Amino acid sequence: MNTEFIEALDQIQKDKGVSKDILIDAIEAALISSYKRNFGSAQNVRVEINRETGEVHVYSQKRVVEDVEDELLEISLEEAKEIDRNYEVEDIIEREVTPRNFGRIAAQTAKQVVVQRIREAERGVVYEEFINRESDIITGTVARVAKGMVYINLGKTEAMLGPTEQIPGEEYNHGDRLKTYIVEVKKTTKGPQVLVSRTHPGLIKRLFELEVPEIHDGTVEIKSISREAGSRTKIAVESKDPNVDAVGACVGPKGARVQTIVDELKGEKIDIIKYSEDPTVFIASALSPAKVTSTEVNAENKTAKVVVPDYQLSLAIGKEGQNARLAAKLTAWKIDIKSESQAKAKE
Repeated sequence: MNTEFIEALDQIQKDKGVSKDILIDAIEAALISSYKRNFGSAQNVRVEINRETGEVHVYSQKRVVEDVEDELLEISLEEAKEIDRNYEVEDIIEREVTPRNFGRIAAQTAKQVVVQRIREAERGVVYEEFINRESDIITGTVARVAKGMVYINLGKTEAMLGPTEQIPGEEYNHGDRLKTYIVEVKKTTKGPQVLVSRTHPGLIKRLFELEVPEIHDGTVEIKSISREAGSRTKIAVESKDPNVDAVGACVGPKGARVQTIVDELKGEKIDIIKYSEDPTVFIASALSPAKVTSTEVNAENKTAKVVVPDYQLSLAIGKEGQNARLAAKLTAWKIDIKSESQAKAKE
């Protein structure tokens, strides 16, 4: 190795942000293994790379002892004194043992170490970028689908959309552009592993933040979300400004804002509900589109008895109980729904 090699390390430090000193330390450590492997040496050695010229030197090391038990690793005090009278027990004596053709081995080893460290550094940069985007939305293109797993190209890395994170019935084809929610970023030996979701309620939250300026700037707040991906979502919103209609802001002019989100979710229905601190009002709103006659709440165990007109019962409960289920999840109350005739019969 030579000065050109040192200059190359300087350039790598500048371009890739990998410390030159860290690279040289790593190369020296790797060269110790290379020396022992190629020259069958069991003795202790130290490798030194000149930071200016790039020259490589190998030094054998022996510890000064009173009685020698291993001649490869130790030297007697008597012998050490013959070399230099100042040596004492436990001192380390070094002698250069650089092989004649070691430069070629050193160059190959250095290249491997540098490539590996650059790869590690680049992976580290990608990991740091994506770990800071956990719980955020990201756009990518479908790279491939294999064994139920969808791999999404994010540019610097691929994200994995697992079977349980896919919207039921949604098809994923090569080249499709997809918005997904970053659930978790893991550090692995092969680089960062980005796990994303299309079913997470957080995806709804982020999509509304993108489409509704009033949510983005904090004027309107999303209080809760309940979702059955691919079918229906309920979202409760509240305005911090009395002059701003929270529901209207989310719906947008002629329904444009919410429609953009529905289109992104391939037709998933979205009910936008005005949040209220009053549980009777909030629960009644949460059962929309059904109309509620009366609501009786038990704050202690968070249960509610709701009465609806007879013709609204099936609407309040929803197909396979979905509307009632989503309302209960949205409000965090257990809701018991009865029709007017059922309620009277019980009296």
